[in-house]
Amino acid sequence: MENTSFGRRTLLTGSLAAAALVPLASCATGGGTSSGAGSSAAASSADNPFGMASSGTIDAVIFNGGYKTDYVDFAGTQLTKKFPGVTVKVSPSTQIAQELQPRFVGGNPPDIVDNSGAQQIGMSTIVDQLEDLTSVLNANNYEGKKIADSVFASAIKASGTFNGKLAAMNYAMTVYAYWYSASLFKANNWTPPKTWAEALDLGAKAKAAGKYLLLFGKEAATYYLTTLIASAIMEGGDDVRKNFENLKPDCYSQQSVVDSFKGLEAIIKAGYMKPGGSGTQFTAAQSQWSNAQEALLYPSGGWIENEMKSQTKADFQMTGINEFTVTSSPKMPASSLHAEAGEPFIVPSKGKNVAGGKEVLRAMLSKDAATNFASTRLALTVVKGAAPAESAMSTALKSQSDLLSKAGNNTFSWQFISYYGLNKENLVVMNSFLEGQMSADDARKGLQGIVNKAAADTSKPKLQVS
Repeated sequence: MENTSFGRRTLLTGSLAAAALVPLASCATGGGTSSGAGSSAAASSADNPFGMASSGTIDAVIFNGGYKTDYVDFAGTQLTKKFPGVTVKVSPSTQIAQELQPRFVGGNPPDIVDNSGAQQIGMSTIVDQLEDLTSVLNANNYEGKKIADSVFASAIKASGTFNGKLAAMNYAMTVYAYWYSASLFKANNWTPPKTWAEALDLGAKAKAAGKYLLLFGKEAATYYLTTLIASAIMEGGDDVRKNFENLKPDCYSQQSVVDSFKGLEAIIKAGYMKPGGSGTQFTAAQSQWSNAQEALLYPSGGWIENEMKSQTKADFQMTGINEFTVTSSPKMPASSLHAEAGEPFIVPSKGKNVAGGKEVLRAMLSKDAATNFASTRLALTVVKGAAPAESAMSTALKSQSDLLSKAGNNTFSWQFISYYGLNKENLVVMNSFLEGQMSADDARKGLQGIVNKAAADTSKPKLQVS
């Protein structure tokens, strides 16, 4: 399970005020470039652009989700080959906010954090306590090439820039899609749906075959909110996205949002959503799809193949398709894609080894580390040309590459859920809706209430998206 905030593509304008939480703001610092307290800085050079000390430990806390954490271990190994006196300590976590907020308050955060997962820290609360990572883009990678020239820099800046400050370096090039078994569909002569109406028709065929169309797990119920928002943006155009980003009081009442929710509600009412998901752990639910094949489709980011590779039926041929639209002629092209640079890595300014945190990023953004990630995690990174050869790609990885290619410049995403930390409250509403305990209208009202609460909270600086 990866970042359930789902979306940080838009560049922001305006000015950021102080951090939202007063206790956290009390330990904020500016965006310095020193090695940090407790480490003896070295002179900056082409081989050591951040002036990292020649010995010591880099404290890395990495979200232990669908991508696991050993890809950072690999990058750490590459780093220690160049700096033999340095150790990279990788600590896996699934409770980023719970474990790290006290460390931010105490002034002893890690040197680098993968701020991902359902329990990520809302960026509005810590953004002024993080390093500006522009210096990482300006540095050379381990192959001697400027990082800004070797990555999808525009995607990185768009997803990690908060009112002019590159506060997060997103690493994975995440594609959001509906996933299915190509072998199962071929055996039953089923066609992947493009609209909610086509999905409803497929649900009837699934039921006739003794299967469900969809299923869900309690921690990942907001995967369906993600696909509903994407559907609404594709159907109604970019203004739909902007209204969400700007916390408009009627953002969940936009017509394309209403229609998308009604599309999913029809599937739930018809009995095509497997019941009981609100009491099922999300990977157990996903296994019911990928291994037992109790359902035909599942919405997720591109991490799903790696997350479920030990629980996927042989010859499953996992393949992704675009998220559904309401009509066959949406405002955005049908090939439009919810895609973003994801897995946000942050470097706290109060870390003991700030330079070491940046050096870990430099190692990760080198081609060897990026190729290792793509080959072992079965997902793309922001590093150009680091994917395995097409002949070596899995069906899921190839479909991600194909979807990105077809979308071209028509990709989109959003920030408001992750920025304001709304996922936890959204989960309550979405579990009830998917379980059939709440109507689509009531679900939208509940979600709008969460947005309105965030809009009324004057302690948090607001995104300004135009």
